Amino acid sequence: MAACPSEDIVYVDTAILAEQITSIFTSWGVSKSQIESTVAVMVETDTYGIDSHGVSMLMLYEQMIKSGILNLDAVPNIVKESASTALIDGDAGFGHHVAKMGMSLAINKCKTSGICSISAYNSHHFGAAGYYAKMASDAGLIGLVTSSTRSVLVTPTFAQKPVLGTNPISFAAPAGNGRPFLLDMSTSTVASNKIKMFNLNKCDLPEGWVIDNSGTSITDAAMARSLLLGSEKNAGITPLGGTPDLASHKGYGLAMMVQILSATLSGGGFSPFQERSPSNSSPDNIGHFFLAIDPSYFRPDHGFEKDLKQMVDFLRNTLPINPDQPVLVAGDPEFDRYERRKTEGIPMSQALLQQIRNIASRAAVPFILVSG
Repeated sequence: MAACPSEDIVYVDTAILAEQITSIFTSWGVSKSQIESTVAVMVETDTYGIDSHGVSMLMLYEQMIKSGILNLDAVPNIVKESASTALIDGDAGFGHHVAKMGMSLAINKCKTSGICSISAYNSHHFGAAGYYAKMASDAGLIGLVTSSTRSVLVTPTFAQKPVLGTNPISFAAPAGNGRPFLLDMSTSTVASNKIKMFNLNKCDLPEGWVIDNSGTSITDAAMARSLLLGSEKNAGITPLGGTPDLASHKGYGLAMMVQILSATLSGGGFSPFQERSPSNSSPDNIGHFFLAIDPSYFRPDHGFEKDLKQMVDFLRNTLPINPDQPVLVAGDPEFDRYERRKTEGIPMSQALLQQIRNIASRAAVPFILVSG
C-alpha cells in the first residue's frame, strides 16, 4: 500500500490519546459504556497503524452527533437468539460498542456450540474490522467480520457513478504461540479514510484509487475528496483490482458478498437507499456480521494452530525478491507497528492535530495531545 509521509510529526502517548478522546466524548454527552468501548477500539486501531480508522474519525463523529444521527445513550439489545445465532439491534449507537458486544457474544456461544454467527443492524461506523476478528483469535477461535457502510463511494465495474460502500472484511485465525493470521481489508482498492489522510498530509493519490465518471484516474487528493463527498457523485473509489483488466469484478463481487452478509441478512440499510432518506438525522442503519469457529471441534490437540503456524512460518521464510523486504503474511505490518508505537507513541501530523485541537475547543475541553 502506498504511503504518504508527513512532515512535523508529533508522537502522542496512547494513554494521553485515550484521555483526549474520552474528554471530548464526555463533553458531547456520550454514555459511559459507549465511551469505554469506542475509545478502546480507536486507540488500539491507531496503535496498530491503521491511522485512517482511529482518532482521525473524530471529525466524522462530531458531524454525526451534531446532525442527531448517533444515539448518545444507546443500549444495544438482543432481538432474538438461539444456541448458535443472535440478532442485535444496535439502537443507533456507536458501531464500536455494538461490534464488541456482537463478537463477545459470538465467542461465548461458539465455545459451547462450536460455531456461532451474530448479525447486527441499526448500527454506525465501527472503526477497523480487524479489531473484532482479532478478539476471536485471541480467544483461540477463527473469526470472520464484515460490515456495510453508509457512504456511497465505490464505483462498480463498468459503472459511471459510485453506488456501493467500501464494505470491509476481516478474517483472523490463531497460530499457536505466534502471531495470528489477521487479514483486514476494504473490498475497494483503498479505504475512503486513507484518501482523507492523504489529503490531510497534502500527498498525491496513486493512479487507480479514484476515478471520475468517465473512468479517468484522479490523483489530486483534495479534488478526489471533494468529488467523492459531493452530491453529484462525479467520482468513485475503484473496487479491489482497480480496472476491469485487473479483475475489478472480483472486488465488486466481494463488496456485494459483504453487503449481503452484513446488511441484507440483518435488515441493515443499503447505501444508495439510505442516501434517499428524507431526513439528514436518520440513523445510518449499518449492518455487521460476526462469525466465530472453534477449531478444536474439528482438530483435537491444537492441530489446527500447529499447522497454521507451520504455514505462516514457511511463507515468511520464502525467498524474497529484495532482501530488505521479507515476505510477510496478513497482519505482520500491523503487529510490527503496534510494537513500535506502544513505545514511541502514535505519530500524528500537524494537520490532524489542528483538527483535533479545533474539536476540543468546540467541545470546551483542554487540548492535551501537545504541551505548550
